[in-house]
Amino acid sequence: MATNTLMSSAISAFASPISLSKSRSPTSVAASRNGTKSSGRLSTSADWFPGEPRPPYLDGSAPGDFGFDPLGLGRRPENLERFTESEVFHCRLAMAAVPGVLIPEALGLGNWVQAQEWSTVPGGQATYLGIPVPWGTLPTILAIEFLAIAFVEYQRIVEKDTEKKKYPGGFFDPLGYSNDTEKFEEYKVKEVKNGRLALLACLGFAVQQSVYPGTGPLDNLAAHVADPWHNNVGNILFPNF
Repeated sequence: MATNTLMSSAISAFASPISLSKSRSPTSVAASRNGTKSSGRLSTSADWFPGEPRPPYLDGSAPGDFGFDPLGLGRRPENLERFTESEVFHCRLAMAAVPGVLIPEALGLGNWVQAQEWSTVPGGQATYLGIPVPWGTLPTILAIEFLAIAFVEYQRIVEKDTEKKKYPGGFFDPLGYSNDTEKFEEYKVKEVKNGRLALLACLGFAVQQSVYPGTGPLDNLAAHVADPWHNNVGNILFPNF
């Protein structure tokens, strides 16, 4: 009898966390990822650094809010909203830039540094994946970029709804990811997480190129794999060792 009681207690103790985790809704899971508890109360500890107090102005409502603001940049509400909006935009740009850097180099069409060399040549012709770009002279491309960015910025400024600024939907959501409200909240968190990784990758590309001018990230990776004892970050930081 005692053995059966002990076994049943162990099974129930093991099963209860599993059943509890399965019973959590996607909304509560997304909330916990953003630093909130399932009861709706905000955790007082910053998720990015255990034991670090969470800033009171980071209420966990923004996707990917883990209480990270060591410089206190978001103390003013208008600044916090502006920074949140800017982060989403830059995350999307970085996620588009990373494959744009890696794919041409992987196809043997030159690295991202060489792709810009045409702009330093008087009357140089821009190419993309080896194909000449129509109207591909520097003044024309700069004019097109100026008009395109001005149009987008104007549309963003006239939009007063802060959520629509970040997630306009409609034409910008052709696959209908925002149709399911609970899933959409999960996608927002995934987007900002992957976007932050892409931002770090872009920073890494720039640092690598500054240390090894004229090379791309795949060149650097191949050199490291060929001789990891000499081609690594330690050799860069401590070249005399």
